[in-house]
Amino acid sequence: MIVPMKKVCLMVQEKSSVEALEKLREIGVVHLEKKDIPVDSNSCAHKCKAKVEESLGLISEFKLPKQAEKRTSNLADKNGKPTVEMRKKPVGIHRGRRASDIFGTEDEVPFSLNAVRAARRPYLPDLMISFGRQRKKLKEQNIVLGREVTRIQEWGDFDPSIVQSIISYGVPVYFYEVSPDVLLKLDKDIKYIKVKNEKSKDKSIVRIVVFYEKLNGINPFQLPEKRLSELKQELEQNEIFLQEVEDKLKGFSNRRNALNKEMENIETELEFEAAVAGMQKVDVDSQIITSSGGISYLTGFVPKDDLEKIKQAAKENNWAFSAYEPDKNDLPPTKIKSNSFVRLIHPLFSFLGTFPGYREFDISPSYLIFFCLFFAMILGDAGYGLFMFSVALLLGIIGKKKSGSFPDLAKLLMILTFTTIVWGAINGSWFQIPHNELPGFLRVLILPAFNNMGPVVEFPAFMQNIFKLPAEVPVDEFKTRWYIQFLCFSIALVQLVWARAKRIKKQLPNLSAVAQFGTLIMMAGLYFLVLNMLLGIELPEFALYLVITGVALNLVFEQQNGGNFFVNLGKGFGNFFQLFLKIISCFSDIISYIRLFAVGLAGAMIAQIFNDMAFPAEGFGEFGVGFLIQLLMTVLILVAGHALNLALTALSVIVHGVRLNLLEYAGNHLEMEWSGYLYNPFSLKRKGK
Repeated sequence: MIVPMKKVCLMVQEKSSVEALEKLREIGVVHLEKKDIPVDSNSCAHKCKAKVEESLGLISEFKLPKQAEKRTSNLADKNGKPTVEMRKKPVGIHRGRRASDIFGTEDEVPFSLNAVRAARRPYLPDLMISFGRQRKKLKEQNIVLGREVTRIQEWGDFDPSIVQSIISYGVPVYFYEVSPDVLLKLDKDIKYIKVKNEKSKDKSIVRIVVFYEKLNGINPFQLPEKRLSELKQELEQNEIFLQEVEDKLKGFSNRRNALNKEMENIETELEFEAAVAGMQKVDVDSQIITSSGGISYLTGFVPKDDLEKIKQAAKENNWAFSAYEPDKNDLPPTKIKSNSFVRLIHPLFSFLGTFPGYREFDISPSYLIFFCLFFAMILGDAGYGLFMFSVALLLGIIGKKKSGSFPDLAKLLMILTFTTIVWGAINGSWFQIPHNELPGFLRVLILPAFNNMGPVVEFPAFMQNIFKLPAEVPVDEFKTRWYIQFLCFSIALVQLVWARAKRIKKQLPNLSAVAQFGTLIMMAGLYFLVLNMLLGIELPEFALYLVITGVALNLVFEQQNGGNFFVNLGKGFGNFFQLFLKIISCFSDIISYIRLFAVGLAGAMIAQIFNDMAFPAEGFGEFGVGFLIQLLMTVLILVAGHALNLALTALSVIVHGVRLNLLEYAGNHLEMEWSGYLYNPFSLKRKGK
């Protein structure tokens, strides 16, 4: 259920606002109302957050060691004490600390750790950022050096200083890279030396050294500042330095948890800063304001059950306090209260990013029930369900050993797969083995309506006046398909009627609730129309009356939201076209549930195809090499085929099972927009203590 909220307003003296917020944070039940107030991006907390984010980014590419040290670093001083450690105090204790405070200028960070060992307790993100900057600088230098080595590689290892000496004696020297055709066209009076490189594979370029005069229309080759061997040596040295820095950064990967905890502390600090900035001043007559200063106030939302805590705190601290119901313009946060069983569906909501608004519905219980049913019908196979149940149980046991509690996600998967086992057992689906080849104890579990080998099953006596079998009922496996399709449409009616019933309850005592009742009975009539059109079941006479009555109730009461009854009646008839579209939408929503049968059938057919491929029609023959090869191929086809089918079917569950709950059920008939946001009280959330 969605917990009711109260909107509260607290007024305190301006000089006591910070103290009041600290006490309010200790209570931890008020969700502060967000204000459109600019934040100070230059605050210490924001700067520290940027540093921690950058630090986490530096080690994101490295995997966390299996046995990472909890509070130690690979850096130690001469006494063996750690020189880098996470702070335990609030963010403000390190204000003003920068990498330059430890190493000097930020651009001259040393390659080795000598300066680090001499430093006293640097802030870990500063230290990591300094290594990150050094890594970036070394990579940039290596790119430049690599390009220069490639550029002069073909000229060989010559000393540029010798060329400069020749030029200083008055002999102009120019280096050129030209094509053989250009070389042949040069004036015979031009003096040059052709540079030969036996290792060069590029014959399209000729390198020459020309004395005294430039070649017209050709740019000379720019001389390097250093000889090739020196550049290569510098590049190798840089690679060594770069590897050292990479190793140091990799060594910080075991501090990822500490950095995450530090980020939590910073987020708490930022939340407090935002709360302080969100305190608004009361605009009162200056004569009322005493020498103690002005008055500030804040607003927020408190769960109704926790309201007494705020009242008591206001009384003890002399705060002005008021509480009232949120009006229609307020957007309270959503707090959902569920039992331990219903909470199992919440991980799926988190994965989908769906959260109901405060004034919407908590559909967690019904969502869990119907999703289990959809999962079972789409996956369809008890063998698959048994395999996935075993995997979920194993993952749950492993998770319990690590965290001390059985993960909710593993519990949810176990419930879903158990439902699949039950569904597969009652329709005899075990890896699509034919019913007549199943063991006797499994055949006993099959319900008569889903038994391909049994006769056609009539509806129970109390239903025969409503549902009359068609003259020609499918037989064999088609009979089972017919009953499953009937079940799909019946599930659609139950879920969509349940949605309309919730709408009726919410809109009472408003007259518009009658229109919701009209839609409810109209869907019942459309349900029988679908059964008639797709399954051949005789259309009962009352079905038409249900549709007509539902349409009439919608026309009369859809717009009865207050005001003149007859004016609203005219509005209702004016929306006849929208009502026509609603009828079509309800009809298509019921038919949409056929996907439960269709997707389940597709998975069953794929499994059957792989079974047929795996087992040769002529059998395995006599025992021997051929028998073993055929047996091996059978096992490979079965394992690979069913694994692929299981993966595809599991994906179909997410697509179709979730869609029916979110679109047809919650979207079209509960009209939920999932516009909510999580109740997040202003409280101390530090975990890294």
